[in-house]
Amino acid sequence: MSLADAAATDRLGAALAAVLCAGDVVALSGPLGAGKTSLARGVLATLGLREEAPSPSFSLVIAYDPPEVRLPLWHVDLYRIEDADEIAELGLDDARSDTALLIEWPERMGAGLWADALRLTLEPDPNGGRRLTWAAPAAWEARWQQLLS
Repeated sequence: MSLADAAATDRLGAALAAVLCAGDVVALSGPLGAGKTSLARGVLATLGLREEAPSPSFSLVIAYDPPEVRLPLWHVDLYRIEDADEIAELGLDDARSDTALLIEWPERMGAGLWADALRLTLEPDPNGGRRLTWAAPAAWEARWQQLLS
């Protein structure tokens, strides 16, 4: 799928927010500058966050809770993680019980990424904009098709 500009990325984030539930994991892959944080900002804005969401690159995790947003969500950036064993210390498993997770750089989790995660990959498009590819597991199939229509 082609995302022609930043507005298209925001619209995708808004559509994703509309179908996101507690316990969901959305894995955002792609090179630096591909739009992972922009997509996450679109999700958070649609969930009700009034200010622009900062990147969690240095803090690793930024937690958002009602009433700041309508759905508890953790925005996670694993770019600085060097060993997948460090991820256990973040408490993602526990958070997932009642919180949605948006995870940038999920490949740092190795085999620890949940099989039911929606996997989105953003890449710069040579014509400008971005290219989006995805893998939607069974838990996401109906919602993903709804989102795309």
